[in-house]
Amino acid sequence: MAENGDNEETKAIRDTLLKDNGDVINGLSSLQTFDECTRSEKSEDECETKSARGCCGKVENCFDKVSRPFTTAHNPLPDYPTFKDRLVYGLRCPPHGRSARWLVFIFTIVILWAIVWSIVEEEALPYHSYFGMIILFPLCIIGGLNVQQIRLPPLLGMLLLGCLLRNVPVVNFAESIDKQWSSSLRAIALVIILIRAGLGLDPVALKKLSLVVLRLAALPCIFEAMTVGVAAWGILNFPWSWAFMLGFIHSAVSPAVVVPSMLKLQEEKLGTNKGIPTMVIAAGSLDDVLAISGFGIALGIAFSQGDLTMTIIHGPIEAVVGLTFGLIYGVICWYLPNPNSSRVVFYRFALVFGGGLFSVFGSRTMELPGAGALACLTLAFVAAHGWRRHGWTGANPVTTLMGRLWQIFQPLLFGLIGAEVDITKVKVDLIGAGIGVLFIGLAIRVVVSFLVMYGTDLNLREKLFVPFAWLPKATVQAAVGSVALDTAREKGGDPELVELGTKVLAMAVLVIIITAPLGALAISITAPRLLTKEVLEINIEEGTPPDDIEEKKS
Repeated sequence: MAENGDNEETKAIRDTLLKDNGDVINGLSSLQTFDECTRSEKSEDECETKSARGCCGKVENCFDKVSRPFTTAHNPLPDYPTFKDRLVYGLRCPPHGRSARWLVFIFTIVILWAIVWSIVEEEALPYHSYFGMIILFPLCIIGGLNVQQIRLPPLLGMLLLGCLLRNVPVVNFAESIDKQWSSSLRAIALVIILIRAGLGLDPVALKKLSLVVLRLAALPCIFEAMTVGVAAWGILNFPWSWAFMLGFIHSAVSPAVVVPSMLKLQEEKLGTNKGIPTMVIAAGSLDDVLAISGFGIALGIAFSQGDLTMTIIHGPIEAVVGLTFGLIYGVICWYLPNPNSSRVVFYRFALVFGGGLFSVFGSRTMELPGAGALACLTLAFVAAHGWRRHGWTGANPVTTLMGRLWQIFQPLLFGLIGAEVDITKVKVDLIGAGIGVLFIGLAIRVVVSFLVMYGTDLNLREKLFVPFAWLPKATVQAAVGSVALDTAREKGGDPELVELGTKVLAMAVLVIIITAPLGALAISITAPRLLTKEVLEINIEEGTPPDDIEEKKS
């Protein structure tokens, strides 16, 4: 019995152990099965990955073989490349050098046109306003670059391209540009020019030359206006009021030509030792104010608009308003924004640019057009003077931003001025007499500009340069040349007045065509020959017995 019990107990223990061992074996089998499944799945993923990589690799290899003729990596430049080799090499991928810049430029213009077309549709098609504006911009840039290659000012190419796009059949896309848009864009460009001029004025030199600036601004302008007025009365048979209206149109210099040229002289340190660029820039704005004021007076007398006394004092009122607004706004820019702001450069740029835009456009709205240019120049000058006193003694960052903005608006300004020239309105029988009147006025202007320099510390060659800098005319003539004709049409379209207005416009066209390129060319040629270059000579070796560190003119 006992033995029997032991056997049963032993059997029970054995059965239990066998059962547990079976569970372990089953578990191990399950783990092995799971591991095999996992390995199988991984193998499938690896196969798929390898397959995908293989497909991509094949596509990549195929693309590499196809693209080899078009890549620089597989087609290096020969040791002695021809022009054709360089051109083809520059167009291979990735594009580089001049070819890359031109491709980016063209692609940018195309996508810009596509955006405009998607918004305005028909107006962006050829012979419509927006298309004319878009095509004018890149072509004027190209024209400026080409002219620059022969060492002439780029504005000549821009001006000529604008004129061609207005007057040549088939490609006369600029003829359809909206007049209001054209006027507004030219005004914005003028604001940029005047702000750059104001920021670049040297207050020390300006204080020293204040009397000279006044003489240079007033006397050549008045004498030329009077001379052209008398010549127009005698040669062109103009009534006295119309003759002097033409005289004041002639007498205004173009800040769009003069100011960039003077700023370039400042960068090259030509004539800066005696403040010649500063003097010419400062006098230019005053000259325009005087010319526009005189034109307004003559226009009022010609059409008998309002009280004659109020018409006469309108010019001085404009000058006072412009100076006052510019002074107050410039002082505000000393304190706004906070000088410690992290975005002080941007805010100062925005405030000065916005103030300049308001000055020019607001003065038109308030019927004080002569005040805008003077206010714009004054506020920039006053603001920059305050910034220098508060720490900005080096290069002005706002000037840098304005310079970049000018690179965009320069081709627009001169292209649009050229597009204002309608050759069909220039009558052949007027051209000879008109050129005669123009050069009579220019001769008097040159003589007076030279004489007003006496009493200054300029030498003879520097005095000779000033009349050349005082020749260019474009902006004011383009802006006011058609005003008399428009006014004549608005006043009932009297045939005699319309004919006089047409002659005035034709003369303004002649002034632009002749004096803008002539004056710009004269400045670029005579400046290096007649002005002295300012060089800062510093002795950096200790122990050498030099003269005191000073600015030496050579």
